[in-house]
Amino acid sequence: MKKYLMLMVAAASITTATFAQNHEKNEKKAHANVPASVKQAFEKQYPGTKAKWDNEDGKFEAGFKHNGHEMSVLYNSNGTVEETEMEIPVTQLPAAANSYITQHKLGKISEAAKITKANGEVNYEAEVKGKDVIFDAAGKFLKEIKD
Repeated sequence: MKKYLMLMVAAASITTATFAQNHEKNEKKAHANVPASVKQAFEKQYPGTKAKWDNEDGKFEAGFKHNGHEMSVLYNSNGTVEETEMEIPVTQLPAAANSYITQHKLGKISEAAKITKANGEVNYEAEVKGKDVIFDAAGKFLKEIKD
């Protein structure tokens, strides 16, 4: 029995170490694929801020915390900002957005965000049951996106 337990512990340790190494490699790979122009643009806009990078269909999203808010910025490969997203309290969604969610019985809003596009257009996002429900600045429904 002791030998079996020791084998199980050893296997778990190896699996955990392998997972950690693979995670670290994947994270380095994700950072390595971010163009220098994108990293420079981020550093200029948010000096000294650490970000987690994701590649989204050839665009680069930096997720980070700034002034106490969860945020993300989406850049094209040239380092130009396409949009910023900032987490907001659900109470800051436009009233029409809340009404739409209630009327269509979509469920409870778990998170909300304000999205500002490069051209200044503002949208709001409400996360409901694994979907992102997108509204314009006035709270008019635009679309649903499955997470």
